[in-house]
Amino acid sequence: MRIISGSARGRKLLAPGQRFGKQIRPTSDRAREAIFSILGARVAGARVVDLFAGTGALGLEALSRGALLALFVDGQRSVVDLIERNIELCGFGERATVLQRDLARGLAFLAPFKPVGGFELVFLDPPYASALAQRVLASLAEGNFLGAKGIVVLEDAAAAHYPQTVGPLTCFEQRRYGEAGFWLYQHM
Repeated sequence: MRIISGSARGRKLLAPGQRFGKQIRPTSDRAREAIFSILGARVAGARVVDLFAGTGALGLEALSRGALLALFVDGQRSVVDLIERNIELCGFGERATVLQRDLARGLAFLAPFKPVGGFELVFLDPPYASALAQRVLASLAEGNFLGAKGIVVLEDAAAAHYPQTVGPLTCFEQRRYGEAGFWLYQHM
């Protein structure tokens, strides 16, 4: 697992290893490369949130490609420690914040971290086949966390189904890479 492009290109990230079992399922390099190809120039200067961050690879890739800042959120202390180590490896400490929060309890904790104008990019990668993805997506849509052109990238099992619209958000792209499915939402 490595950073694909940008200022930290080629940097190897620490992998979760055996002790995490199936708690962490990193997004494959191939899928990450494809998603960032779709996002293109929208990443540079973006303020990013990586929810259910796992290794932090999605947020770190965004920082490497010029995102202004990234907020990483995961519910487990050991996972938060792994994210912090990967941030240090990439040298992004000044542009990254890591929080340990139980995302099943909602997103109210994001309010003090929301930048003026909202976040431009949100990665949402909960455990596959859980109800969390739909709940957190709805909370993002209702919570006014996204900027006017903000994008939510949701990852789940490719066989999962998500609605075309969630509140003010519309799915404008859907992709499948192996067992992983991606749904990209934004205000339309």
